[in-house]
Amino acid sequence: LGLALYTSSLCAANGAAFLYHDYCIIGAGPSGLQAAYFLQQAGRDYIVFERSHAPGSFFALYPRHRKLISINKRYTGKSNSEFNLRHDWNSLLSHDSRLLFRRYSRDFFPDADVMVRYLEDFASLLKLRVQYNTAIVHVTLERDEQAWNGHYFLLTDQDRQNYKCSSLLVATGTWVPNVVNFPGSEYVEGYETVSINPEDFAGQTVLILGRGNSAFETAENILGVTNFIHMVSRSRVRLSWATHYVGDLRAINNGLLDTYQLKSLDGLLEGNLEDLAIVKDKKGKLHITLRFYLENRNTSAGIDSITLPQDELDNFATRAPYDRVIRCLGWKFDFSIYNRSLRMMPGKGNKKKYPQIKPSYESRGTRGLFVLGTASHSVDFRKSAGGFIHGFRYTTRAVHRLLENRHHGVPWPSTVYPITQLTNSIIKRVNEASGLYQMFSVLADIVLLRENATAFEYLEEYPVGVLAELEMQTGRKAPNGLFVVIMEYGRNFSGADKDVFYYNRAVGEAQHAWQSNFLHPVIYYYKHLPTEREMRLRPQDWPLPRPDAVHHIVEDFLTDWTAPNAHILPLRRFLENCLSTDLRNFFAESCFLFAFTRQKLPPFCRQGYVKMQGLVGSKGLRRHAVEAGLLEDYTLSDFSGNRAPDSYEGPQDQLLRDHTIPVRPLQHLINAKDE
Repeated sequence: LGLALYTSSLCAANGAAFLYHDYCIIGAGPSGLQAAYFLQQAGRDYIVFERSHAPGSFFALYPRHRKLISINKRYTGKSNSEFNLRHDWNSLLSHDSRLLFRRYSRDFFPDADVMVRYLEDFASLLKLRVQYNTAIVHVTLERDEQAWNGHYFLLTDQDRQNYKCSSLLVATGTWVPNVVNFPGSEYVEGYETVSINPEDFAGQTVLILGRGNSAFETAENILGVTNFIHMVSRSRVRLSWATHYVGDLRAINNGLLDTYQLKSLDGLLEGNLEDLAIVKDKKGKLHITLRFYLENRNTSAGIDSITLPQDELDNFATRAPYDRVIRCLGWKFDFSIYNRSLRMMPGKGNKKKYPQIKPSYESRGTRGLFVLGTASHSVDFRKSAGGFIHGFRYTTRAVHRLLENRHHGVPWPSTVYPITQLTNSIIKRVNEASGLYQMFSVLADIVLLRENATAFEYLEEYPVGVLAELEMQTGRKAPNGLFVVIMEYGRNFSGADKDVFYYNRAVGEAQHAWQSNFLHPVIYYYKHLPTEREMRLRPQDWPLPRPDAVHHIVEDFLTDWTAPNAHILPLRRFLENCLSTDLRNFFAESCFLFAFTRQKLPPFCRQGYVKMQGLVGSKGLRRHAVEAGLLEDYTLSDFSGNRAPDSYEGPQDQLLRDHTIPVRPLQHLINAKDE
């Protein structure tokens, strides 16, 4: 009995030692701070744990040569703040205009130190609740049926302080360097520690392992002082302008391609790094060989006793010895702190550096655990911008909205409009929305139709990967069909082997819009919400299953989809065909005529003119309508058909007063006609 009482008291003491929060965020990088902002705006109980003394510790070290490759376009010619975010790749989302990155740097490619200062200001000015110098070293689960997700998350820091949370948001990014082990890999220097002083490489011959931006960034720094640079990787170089993926090689770092193709000693090679081996000679030079040459041999026995490839093939490409070998292979997610109970598993294939998550950014193994930021990039790896600030600032907001609905009963934000505003609403969004533009093929606007298509409900930037779960995830209903508004590139336009500069690469005619190559809006129409099975069986590389109807708005050189004939008219006719209704706008005279000549008024007349809503006529507006052939020019003739004098103003004044016709008698006439 005494032992049982002691154990009970010990458990109670341990339970009291847990500090509880509804939401725990691990990492105060950009995605962690972005999540904290939304939680704070919603008035939620949260805490952010950051192992360093300041936010954005990754940017305090990387990129090593301090130049970011995220653009800071300060001028666009427009004052629309939402549109300008399309070309601001560094700012986080907030209500404070002081926290726009263009106020921190004038450089198109800013310095990484500026990003560190920006994140510090973002956390301090918005008074985000960040607990610094707290490294979470272990995360496990505690089963509890009363918890939000059927369990609590238990976190332990480096000082053995324990924390308990109902929901866990992982925003640690990918920061563990990728390392390839092969014979002689101990002679390789890592990107994270190699010197960034070009003079340390003067007159040296360098081999770089890797072919991403960190590899080319390193080469760019020493290009002018080395004898030559060779770069080896298992895959061919991927240029971002060909793949349309911002994580591929950017032009700012590709000087080595010039010196390679223009035959200035530098070069690129393809090969499996795990098949390599490095042997060091007595002079400290590093020789490249293949692993199978070293089988059953002691590498320390001396280079003279080891067969090198050039002994059999005298023009072997890497036969010249190197002074240094540098590893630039990127980073991976740190799985080490998560207990097996969380089932945090790495992805497969080229996604193995990321944890496995659903399209909703929730862990596949544990309910209530969401992965944010760069670590969530498996959802759209090599497809969209979800691994970068200008992408995950929107996916983080989407996760917050999912959590608000799940845990607090707050439905996904939406706006209800009359059906007459459908064309305008879509045109407005595709021309200014930054979330659709940056997270193309991943986030989409959803238009939920009301009964009889008299109105619609507009939801912005919903993850299309969980479209089948829309009603559960958003708290909104979709019984009457829906439109999905998304941005896409052409199906066969992007790829490492594609020529994106060929002569007839752009489409200009609306009838050929479906062949558009560059980023352009696509509208999918579904009579019913797609099922999970339809989502699983959708065509390869399609973001959505086959719709009942689909419309491409033709690509535009200025990304300005406001041309009346090329953009708006085809869209309106598509919507009309889907809804079997007339979405045109009409003058009062036309609505008055329709009341006596049609059994059913167009929606614009029913929702506008009959309810005394719409534009009031004016001389300028009426003159424009006459010149466009939309109205009869009654001002030029009297009622007998004779030409009226130029000074005669009677009929025109009368027409200008037409909008004052009493509504009740008109409605009475309409009702009487229907009867």
